[in-house]
Amino acid sequence: MVQNILGKIRSSYARFSEKEKKIADYMLNNPEKFIHSTINEVAEDLNVAEATVFRFSKRIGYKGYQAMKIALATEVRSPVQQIYEQISEQDNEKTVAEKVFKSNIQTLENTYQILDGNAIKRAVERLVRAQRVHFYGTGGSAVIAMDAFHKFIRSGKQSFAFLDSHFQLMSAAQLTKDDVAVVISHSGTNKDTIRILETAIENGAMTIGITGFPKSPISQKVDVALYTSSEETEYRSEALASRIGQLSLIDALYVNVMMSDRVDAKHSMEKVREAISDTRL
Repeated sequence: MVQNILGKIRSSYARFSEKEKKIADYMLNNPEKFIHSTINEVAEDLNVAEATVFRFSKRIGYKGYQAMKIALATEVRSPVQQIYEQISEQDNEKTVAEKVFKSNIQTLENTYQILDGNAIKRAVERLVRAQRVHFYGTGGSAVIAMDAFHKFIRSGKQSFAFLDSHFQLMSAAQLTKDDVAVVISHSGTNKDTIRILETAIENGAMTIGITGFPKSPISQKVDVALYTSSEETEYRSEALASRIGQLSLIDALYVNVMMSDRVDAKHSMEKVREAISDTRL
């Protein structure tokens, strides 16, 4: 199977340090040259330490420089068309749809590649123990928070979400050490969301963050951070693409919570189904 190393680099680019971006640019712009260079030659070309290049290979999921170079060579020399290809004005409707679907698939693949099993485990443990779970997000992330509420209310767990940021702030002020606040923000830098998170922390709540940037304020403040990875295209921002990864992370958390107590979960699901059955023809 061809490893999509260039796509991985593109989707993680904004999270790299300045030195890491120099290495990433070198690989993206001169892949053939990179393939035929030693780690020493790359380091000299970029005026960085060999250790920096080695750590970069580990950062994007490879055991070392040689493994990263082999993956790059396999991809560059493969005739398979990369699925992150840009949409062009000459594309018909079906082709546009195909590229959008493939872009979404790539977002899921990239997010899965950076998924931290220990972080998922810790997040699920906190959700299972929580008395109440509040979901927070502003703008597009507010819609994701509402979707999370729509799922978790079926679990029997007391769950809440509000579209208005002032309502979110007020609810965060009512949290306790027995509650969990799940904060969703692709950039991790939204001022309203950070204030909501800080309010939840001040009141002793456990916190889980879903974001795209490990070094963002939200990532640094939450107890457990989960990350998405997505690419920006001409017609869709990175933040819009990331929602597919956000929804999938929430699905994973929800299913894990439901499986933690299958008897109560089944009973809760049956009550919800019975309550909404009369709304259908």
